[in-house]
Amino acid sequence: MKRLLSILNIEFLIQEDALKNWRMILFLSALALIMISSGHSADRKIFKIAALNTEIKALKSDFIEAKKQLLVLKKESNITRLLADKGIGPAKNPPIKIVVINE
Repeated sequence: MKRLLSILNIEFLIQEDALKNWRMILFLSALALIMISSGHSADRKIFKIAALNTEIKALKSDFIEAKKQLLVLKKESNITRLLADKGIGPAKNPPIKIVVINE
């Protein structure tokens, strides 16, 4: 009972050999602060990763849309339609093959 009362009265912190108790309390407090800090840092990183994943999905969607538009623009029918306004059309005669004879 006397030991319980001495703990409740915080006598272990004011005795002559209390320095080792204070060291332990300060050490445990420092560890608690480090753990809290690392927890907050991990939370920040998790939110940043989630935001970056969302951005990646949006950029992939934009890339696929641009690639689809490029494929539409590269079609021969689309090119001939765009060049017909300028008076350029497909050739009516097939190309002539040039034969080079080495002597």
